[in-house]
Amino acid sequence: MKVRIEIDTQTFVRFWLVVIGFGLAGLAIYSARTALIIIGVAFFLSLALSNPVTKLADWLPGKSRIGGTALAFVMVVAFIGVFVGLIVPPIIEQTAKVADNVPYLMDSAQENWHFANDIIERYHLQSQVDSTIESAKNNATSWAANIGTSFVSSIGSLFSFLAATFLTLVLAFLMLVEGPRWLKMLWGLYENQTKLEYHQRLAKRMHMVVTGYVTGQLAVSGLGAFCAGLMVFILHFFFPNVPMNFALPTVAIAFIFSLIPMFGATIAGILITLLLAFNDVTAAIIFVAFFIIYQQIENNFVSPVIQSKTVELSALAVLVAVTIGLYVFGLAGGIISIPIAGCIKVLLEDHFSHARKMRARSKKPVHKLAKKLQGEA
Repeated sequence: MKVRIEIDTQTFVRFWLVVIGFGLAGLAIYSARTALIIIGVAFFLSLALSNPVTKLADWLPGKSRIGGTALAFVMVVAFIGVFVGLIVPPIIEQTAKVADNVPYLMDSAQENWHFANDIIERYHLQSQVDSTIESAKNNATSWAANIGTSFVSSIGSLFSFLAATFLTLVLAFLMLVEGPRWLKMLWGLYENQTKLEYHQRLAKRMHMVVTGYVTGQLAVSGLGAFCAGLMVFILHFFFPNVPMNFALPTVAIAFIFSLIPMFGATIAGILITLLLAFNDVTAAIIFVAFFIIYQQIENNFVSPVIQSKTVELSALAVLVAVTIGLYVFGLAGGIISIPIAGCIKVLLEDHFSHARKMRARSKKPVHKLAKKLQGEA
């Protein structure tokens, strides 16, 4: 039995116009992902600073919003400057030390791997192995020296990175200054008081999710970074090969990568362990044991207490959000993906709650009668 479906030309054209429109919108979003990252980071930075700025403005004479915002940004920029000034020199020192130790480690491995040497001699591979090791030794210094260049080139030139950082700070500053005025204008457009209060409650819930997550994640990352740096500092007294100033790069690595939910802390732990292994293998093993124990404490006690269930997303939802954020928008996308997912969850919960109320109301006899009378009229 054949079924023939007839579609008029207008419906056919509309359908494909909608499909093409969605495709062009997706392409536009992907093309503008760098600008969206800057705007998104600035937005979440302004949300994180909104409460401190409000308190600072209340303390200042005249309760100046601009003065409070400027004071908060001076503190943030000063913190970033001190942070970079303390972190960069030890990182450069450790990079140079890794480059110096690579030839020694290869020589030591070559002398101690008797089993591998037997295989090499049996199959006459000594010349190839010697050539490979010699090439690795010669390239070790240039490889280590190019790590920083490779990292900078992955996000563009250094100038574009600094320009993006400056633009993010300026946008966040303007959002903090003009935010209350824009909100006042937006709420002033409402004529229905009930709808106004409903949307204000919804916006407040989303704001609480974002600010709660941002401040909570900063607190968790900061505490984890402090503990990791303190552990490395203590290891220096038992293992002199571990430099004391390596605690500062440890804090930086742990803090930055811990901002990425779920697996960011694991990446930080692996990087710190590898750097410690170039100084002292025993110290690296001790740090791994400390890291595993601390992660259990953080995941089961510290993080739930600090976050206070502000987002309440399942592990699958968190992983999906982080994966999309990382692969589409990079490191910044992975960081801001969870609060975005939390806001989407708030909107979906509100939508489904409203739909349930409408269905329950439609089943009431009085409501059915009123709806029927309206249809007859």
